[in-house]
Amino acid sequence: MNKLPYIIATIFILSFATQSVLAQEEDLMSMLEEDTEPVVEKVTATFKALTIINANTTETVKAKTLVFNIIHRFGNVSGGAHTLAGMDNASNIRFAFDYGITDKLLIGIGRSKVKEHIDGSIKYKILGQTTDNKIPITMTWFSGMAVTPMQSPRNADGSEKWSKAVHRFSYVHQLIIARKFSSAISFEILPTYTHRNYIVRNVNPDNGAEDQNDLFSIGIAGRVKVSNRLSIVGDYFYTFSKYRDKNSAAPHYMPLGLGIEIETGGHVFHINLTNSPGIIGNDFIPNTTESWIDGDIKLGFNIARVFYL
Repeated sequence: MNKLPYIIATIFILSFATQSVLAQEEDLMSMLEEDTEPVVEKVTATFKALTIINANTTETVKAKTLVFNIIHRFGNVSGGAHTLAGMDNASNIRFAFDYGITDKLLIGIGRSKVKEHIDGSIKYKILGQTTDNKIPITMTWFSGMAVTPMQSPRNADGSEKWSKAVHRFSYVHQLIIARKFSSAISFEILPTYTHRNYIVRNVNPDNGAEDQNDLFSIGIAGRVKVSNRLSIVGDYFYTFSKYRDKNSAAPHYMPLGLGIEIETGGHVFHINLTNSPGIIGNDFIPNTTESWIDGDIKLGFNIARVFYL
C-alpha cells in the first residue's frame, strides 16, 4: 500500500495547525503590547544637593535621612597674599542639619555667624518631573524663619533698636520651579518673598524711595554636568526694590554665585565665588552690599554629608 499520500496529508494538516497556533500567539502578543503602557518614572537628581551656592534647590531627601551641611564664606579675595586671598578672614560660617520626614517633606535647622542667626526651615516637594513629560517640571515650596539672639544695636539716644522680641525675626518663602533638560543640564527659577519684622526706614537720596519690610525677588540657578563627578553651578537673585536701585548713600548689589560641584561618594562638595557674605535668604537678599565689579568676591565652600538612619 502506498503510504505517501497519507504522509503528505499528515504534514499538510500539522503545518496548517502550527500556522494557526502561531497566528493566535502573534495576535495575543499584539493585544498584550497594545495594553502595556510605557513605563513612566520620576526624574531624579535634578540637582545633587539641597542648595547650589545661595539658592535652594527643588531637592529633598529620602525619609529618615539626615544631611549635615557646612557652608563657609571667607573674606574678599582682593585682600591678596596678606590675607591668603581672604582665607584668613571668615566672613560667615553656617552649620545645618536637614532631616527627611517623608520622601517629599524636609525640615532643617541651622546657625550662621552673620547676626548669629538661628534658622529653621521646611521644604515640601509639590510636583515631580516625569520621564514622559506629562509633568514637565519639579516644583517645591520652601519656607524659612530666622531669629537673631545678638545684642540689639542702639539708637542715637542709647535705647535699643529691637525693643521687642518680635523685631528679631525675619522670613523667606520660595516657590522653586526646576526642570532637568538632560542628564547634564538642569535649571530652576525661584520667585521669592522676604519679610523682616524690623527695619530702619532709610531713604534713597537719589530717588526718595524708602526701604521696605517686604521684598520680592526672583532667583535663577543652574547646573551643567561636565563629567561623572564634576559640574559647573551658578545662581543669581534680583530684588525689586527702588531703595536698592542705584543708592549712592547705601549701595546694594544683587547676589551672584559661581562655582564647581564635586561628587565624592557620600559627599557633595562645592567650591564657589560670590559677592554675598550672607548664606541664608534672610541675609543675602536684603543685605548684599558688595560688588563683583569692585572685587568684593568671596571664596567659599559647601559640604554636605548624608547619613541614613
